[in-house]
Amino acid sequence: MRLLILAAGQARSTHEGELCDDFCARAAAMGKRLGFSSIQVEEVAISKLREADARLRQEGERLSSRIPEQAHVICLDAKGKGMTSDAFAEMLGAMRDAGARDLAFLIGGPDGLSPGPKVKPGRSLAFGPQTWPHLLVRAMLAEQIYRAITILAGHPYHRA
Repeated sequence: MRLLILAAGQARSTHEGELCDDFCARAAAMGKRLGFSSIQVEEVAISKLREADARLRQEGERLSSRIPEQAHVICLDAKGKGMTSDAFAEMLGAMRDAGARDLAFLIGGPDGLSPGPKVKPGRSLAFGPQTWPHLLVRAMLAEQIYRAITILAGHPYHRA
């Protein structure tokens, strides 16, 4: 199963981007043995439109255009459902075992996320009720993907 992080904004040359890249590389190396063929991050430009609603729509359209056909979609949203790391790992493993080909995680820009009417997210995921910077959410998601893969592999990284 391919894992894809689709995010609004550029993280190149930022500490958050380096952290995301590090966890994605770790997850990719360990995940290949477990049926996770790749972990990719794709970025779309932040909208420069004047109105917040228009920015949200434009970024959502840019993100949704990158979603592979038939992909399962999870939107990262402060109003979404929180999950433990174990439950997140269980969900990834179950989707892989059910034959899912692609799982796309959507992360909006500074104004949030509006994935558009064509996108039917399977669920929304929150990293708690706080509002997090969109670049930090990307790094946090990459770490949770790596943690989930270590849980599925029985690796001691996750010590809960």
